[in-house]
Amino acid sequence: MTKRWQPIADWQHLRLRAQMLNQIRQFFAERDVLEVETPLLCSATGTDPQLDFFSSQFNYPPQNPTLYLQTSPEFAMKRLLAAGSGSIYQICKAFRNGESGRSHNPEFTILEWYRVGYDLPQLMAEVAELLQQVLPEKLSVIEISYQQIFQQITGLDALVFNLDAYQNYALAQGLVDAAHLCGDDHALWLDFLFSHCVQTALTPATIWLIHSYPAIQSSLARLNSQDSRIAERFEVLINGMELGNGFYELADAEEQSARFDQEIAYRQQHGLAAVAKDPLLIDALAAGLPDCSGIAIGIDRLLMIASGSKTIDQVLAFPLQNA
Repeated sequence: MTKRWQPIADWQHLRLRAQMLNQIRQFFAERDVLEVETPLLCSATGTDPQLDFFSSQFNYPPQNPTLYLQTSPEFAMKRLLAAGSGSIYQICKAFRNGESGRSHNPEFTILEWYRVGYDLPQLMAEVAELLQQVLPEKLSVIEISYQQIFQQITGLDALVFNLDAYQNYALAQGLVDAAHLCGDDHALWLDFLFSHCVQTALTPATIWLIHSYPAIQSSLARLNSQDSRIAERFEVLINGMELGNGFYELADAEEQSARFDQEIAYRQQHGLAAVAKDPLLIDALAAGLPDCSGIAIGIDRLLMIASGSKTIDQVLAFPLQNA
């Protein structure tokens, strides 16, 4: 029997982690993408209502400011981009409160990178190339729009919200709590139906690149120039599990500030933890973010796929229960 002080993951999985991190670093070194490091403890955090965060009081009088463990290194990395770093990547820890389960640990490892001068199709191609390199099996790649896959599987229109149609579909699938959980919030309905019905129906052993997300789900992405209902965002999924989110990054400081205000208002209306928008990010965007696309990928989930593990605990030395 494993004693509580011992690691949960076996040595084969821990060696696989080290091998994968080395492969990732080689991948970016060959492409002259700079590895960077940014703070995990910062004076601000994101406003996304779907994410909860960890905060801490810094005991240094007279200020005693509240500091936040980052849910992603995105904001600080964008400050580097605005300062002229060029294309960059980072492998670090990230933290999300209230997340624990088969594929969630509140502390996890993230790979985040930004490619200056890349549009979304170029970044999607690079993501597929990286995954093909680090995964033990060669997987097929499917690129499809969110609207297409959502309609194919559910028969519903993702861009036009029909509450009755969404409720009827959910009931037909046995999802009796959907109406109570989602109310009349289109974005919540999309998240709920996508995770319960679409992700689970995706062909396994395939790299799915699902792009052109509804704009109501993408506060950090640019809007499509041809259709403002669509954002320049994609997700990469394998075996029904989300590995990462990619964006053609929003560079307009005023628009980003307004989107943060909308999310802060939503938090207030729904009794969520209060946050303030990050003035350092807004200042960096105002100074000029270069044209770029970026993505964050969960390394632990990628290791689950590479090792055939059923839970995230199997690839972590010390998950939450014995940290």
